[in-house]
Amino acid sequence: MHEDIDYTVDGHVGVLTLRRPAVRNALRRKTYDELEQVVRNCKERVLLITGEDPAFCSGDDVREIMGGGDRPPPGLGTNPRLTPAADALLHCDVPIVAAVNGAAMGWGMELALMADVRVASERATFGELFIKRGLCTDAPGIALLAQSVGRQRAAELLLTGRVIDAQEALSIGLVLDVVPHGELLQAAGELAGAIAANPPLAAQAIKRGLREALDPDWKELGSWVSSTLAQLFLTEDHREGVKSFLEKREPQYVGR
Repeated sequence: MHEDIDYTVDGHVGVLTLRRPAVRNALRRKTYDELEQVVRNCKERVLLITGEDPAFCSGDDVREIMGGGDRPPPGLGTNPRLTPAADALLHCDVPIVAAVNGAAMGWGMELALMADVRVASERATFGELFIKRGLCTDAPGIALLAQSVGRQRAAELLLTGRVIDAQEALSIGLVLDVVPHGELLQAAGELAGAIAANPPLAAQAIKRGLREALDPDWKELGSWVSSTLAQLFLTEDHREGVKSFLEKREPQYVGR
């Protein structure tokens, strides 16, 4: 049994639902561990990922993962690597469909990016908010966002932290389709079912081929991100970014 994640099977489709709605499905360490476990153990032909309303995933639990801005995550600089949950998702041979039902912020946007196909509710919003916390994005945001929307648009979103709505996400190619909120799971489920109806070994081979053709060395990029974050977590700007968020005020960055 999982505490933060619900996992069900519908035919050949596994449905993973983040279920911390009181905190907009923010990710704590337990959530990351459960997410990694479910993805690595998925035996279905397709994995569908969504969140319990009102959000898809609001990103890291700021108080637990970022220590409220007072301390970096333990061990971050001592063992630079791709985070285990990202490693599981990026190297998963099972096709992944994301049903983005609401806000996909920070690592929530990373989670959506690691899906092969994204279908969005009309209520969905997307934001790479790491810059607002004095941090760089995780490896998927650096590589997969640029793959999806092009380098220039990716740079704009990463460097500004601007939040976009579902229609803009559709117009720049971040999502495949936008549907009425009440129809999201049906639409995403139909897409997942269409993929699952095909020969699974061929689908897995195609996914591996896309990785070979398009993806960077995730181990190397993950190590760089981890090392860079270890330095950024120690800056005054990071502490200010987190504290201003918690105190609901405008931040004052100082460049150190």
